[in-house]
Amino acid sequence: MANIKITNLVKAYGAVTILKNINLDIKSGEFVVFVGPSGCGKSTLLRAISGLENITSGTLEIDGQVVNDVPPSKRGIAMVFQSYALYPHMSVYENIAFTLENAGFKGPEIKAKVDKVADMLQLTPMLTRLPKNLSGGQRQRVAIGRAIVRDPKVFLFDEPLSNLDAALRVQMRLEISRLKKSLPNTTMVYVTHDQVEAMTMADRIVVLKAGNVEQVGAPLDLYNRPDNLFVAGFIGSPQMNFIKTEIASATAKEAKITLPGGGGVVVSAAGRKAGEKVTLGMRPEHMTSEVKGPIKATVANVEQLGDSHLIYAKLADGTQFLVRAAGQTAAKPGETITLGTEQSRCHLFDEQGQRISA
Repeated sequence: MANIKITNLVKAYGAVTILKNINLDIKSGEFVVFVGPSGCGKSTLLRAISGLENITSGTLEIDGQVVNDVPPSKRGIAMVFQSYALYPHMSVYENIAFTLENAGFKGPEIKAKVDKVADMLQLTPMLTRLPKNLSGGQRQRVAIGRAIVRDPKVFLFDEPLSNLDAALRVQMRLEISRLKKSLPNTTMVYVTHDQVEAMTMADRIVVLKAGNVEQVGAPLDLYNRPDNLFVAGFIGSPQMNFIKTEIASATAKEAKITLPGGGGVVVSAAGRKAGEKVTLGMRPEHMTSEVKGPIKATVANVEQLGDSHLIYAKLADGTQFLVRAAGQTAAKPGETITLGTEQSRCHLFDEQGQRISA
């Protein structure tokens, strides 16, 4: 088992700072996922943990030991890359066994370890095949097996599913989740730009933006209570709707928010004042269509999905708005409709983009 403790970590290339004072504690046995847009620093942070990137300043501890100057091979870490990086001339068995041979293990012990890993990953019938005779999902399982066989304290994944098609990604998500359950004492850190992977696999998600940690929490905590506008817009698909508006009136616990076109909603918000500029957030799935609701909109487009539908609309001030609701709808482009919302699930943010809490 291994804790990872990151304290004031900075990574810079000359005058360009990629990671800015990162502080993060990852507990032994956790599955933590780094998410964020391209260029946010998530892969750089993973590579810093692995030792493939040197740290400019700060400290990185694994299992209580500062490893800033410890080479990757001595950190007790295994890493799975996006590109598989299998040896094309070696069989599946030889690819998995290779690191054990380099570590000085002998034939019978190597065979026992490879057989155990192959059984865990359902690779036993493929042990004699070359990588060119495997599917993308099978190759990724071989790459994972090569990492597992070393019995690492920490397991790092760098966007391992991004080269797979949609169906294979679903299958591999399930296999990685099953793998985590079979290795409960192994700490896993996973980088992805796909929030579905993050939401479905993580114990905790770390959201990064421009080299900063924006929020850390369980998947549903980030979905239900995002700390700021960036997290609110990044977590959730389709993206949360945002309306720039102001507080019409306020009590000690609630605020009435004006909406384009004259409607309004009441949301929990302690200590606010009338006239204060705010941003109201409403998730598309928390909206209802074809009701006498407070939001007036003009339909721009409709997508019928059978079990649900999407309505793309414009509010009176031109704000783009999206509704995702169950069932089918009779709404048509050009029509004016009214929309309802679960007011208890609305989100409110101040002028700096920070969450306003009840």
